Amino acid sequence: MHTRNRFFPALAAFAGLLVLGGCDRPEPVAPEPEPDAQVSAVEESAGYAIPALPTPGFDIERYSKDLQTLASDEFEGRAPGSRGERLTVNYLVEQLAEAGLQPGFGDSYLQPVPMVELTNQERSPISVEQGGETLELTYPEQMIIGSRRLGTDFHGVENSELVFVGYGVVAPEYDWNDYAGLDVKGKTVVILVNDPGFAAPDSGLFNGRAMTYYGRWTYKYEEAARQGAAAALIVHETEPASYPWEVVTNSWSGAQFELAARGDEPVMALEGWITVDTARDLLARAGLDYEAQKARAAQPGFEAVGLDAQVTAQVRNSVREGLSYNVAGRLPGTERPDEAVVYMAHWDHLGRNMALPGTAGIFNGAIDNASGTAAVLELARMHAAAGPAERTGMFLLVTLEEYGLLGSRHYVNEPAFAAADTVAAINLDAFSFMAGPTEDMVVVGYGSSELEEILAATLEASDRYIVEEPTPEAGYYYRSDHFNFARGGIPALYAKSGVEHVELGAEHVLAIEREFRDNRYHKPGDVFDPEWDLRGIAEDASALYQVGRYLAESDAWPNWYEGNEFRAIRDRQRP
Repeated sequence: MHTRNRFFPALAAFAGLLVLGGCDRPEPVAPEPEPDAQVSAVEESAGYAIPALPTPGFDIERYSKDLQTLASDEFEGRAPGSRGERLTVNYLVEQLAEAGLQPGFGDSYLQPVPMVELTNQERSPISVEQGGETLELTYPEQMIIGSRRLGTDFHGVENSELVFVGYGVVAPEYDWNDYAGLDVKGKTVVILVNDPGFAAPDSGLFNGRAMTYYGRWTYKYEEAARQGAAAALIVHETEPASYPWEVVTNSWSGAQFELAARGDEPVMALEGWITVDTARDLLARAGLDYEAQKARAAQPGFEAVGLDAQVTAQVRNSVREGLSYNVAGRLPGTERPDEAVVYMAHWDHLGRNMALPGTAGIFNGAIDNASGTAAVLELARMHAAAGPAERTGMFLLVTLEEYGLLGSRHYVNEPAFAAADTVAAINLDAFSFMAGPTEDMVVVGYGSSELEEILAATLEASDRYIVEEPTPEAGYYYRSDHFNFARGGIPALYAKSGVEHVELGAEHVLAIEREFRDNRYHKPGDVFDPEWDLRGIAEDASALYQVGRYLAESDAWPNWYEGNEFRAIRDRQRP
């Protein structure tokens, strides 16, 4: 069944892709239910009927077995297109079938995900004609450019007018349109990173320092393409981007991955970044002060300004095709089987570095994301043990998260359940640091949807609570697979391990988190540790079981909060 997916020879070499496009770095953990305790009646908390846990609840031993298997050397880091993928996919299908789940995609547990690998073969400088002078911006000191257009032809712009469009945002719910009255067809737009709320956190604009989707670089390219721009250059600044220039150049210098079928999505000829010093120079040559224009761009009523310059640049890629797989099982609903609650996790990781001997180069990805994948398997078993609910439970394990969230994007493009019939998505990504039980759970993107109220009520019944992620300005909500569901209008919950250990306090958990990020995150050191305390993940997963079970047993349709950037999409789906 893997006849076309041989083109990923050393996916670990492309780890630089992941900080910008892949999963967010995990937050810390959280307690365990009594293993044989069946809650005899539905509990009431904050007005929500909290479902019982099935007997025997979350099975830590079975979870540990799945985790160890998925993160074993035998699975070779679970790279898409590798022997590790075949082993992973076969194991996931086997476990879903043994749990009694039906195939998620018609008569198959597998959904093929056709993709292409784009590798830059030639990249010109950016030539800028401005004020009668020619300026060349060079890679990697001043800029980096690429193209997501398919094919091996040159893609680029010639004498394209350069326009500064501020933050490049069109946000009706914030009454904001940086492209108002502006025709950028065929032009090259220069865009600030993040959004006006970050620039002016006390102004009441957008969501303050907490990044909205409009602050993500992916959105800025999408909007520029919708506006008809031929190219877009984002100005890099470390603080609002939340990563240094080296991350940009490393991420964009290697192979890039794209879905083979993107529908009618517009794609510009060129996408790229320039350093903030380069942006200052370009604006200064046009008689403009960068800081003054940046301040103006953070004010309502901003109007774009031409830079009296034309740019010429081009790139050429090589293209290779490949195929990977999403995996899913479903527990059909008894009353409304066409309505679905989706649990999800990404099964893929970085594979192995073949330049290192033996198993030294295997990126086992125990925390990221065997932890979430194994948890979805256990949640599937728990739901199956409880029996079918009124709505369908969909247990989705996606590929290519580490290479641009492609598996989940493909699923949303070609879903098993229409967006309007999908009640919610619950994502488990780098789910736990295995530090033991905590009093809290972290909600990434806190303040997004009514799903948080259901989780809060569930935790309250166990004397626990939710907390906001510590760095909302980094936009981690937009860096994992649930984001593709959110972009499709579907309310999506991204909750994970808490911080306040019930016995040892926050510093215990934070120390484990720091050690992971410093020594293991996206490194061969992310391996299973038999000393892990799995009580926390049992309680966290049990809480998410109850959230999903409540939705599956009710007729509730939780929505995004008013003012959220995805609310209008959902309202159109479900008027």
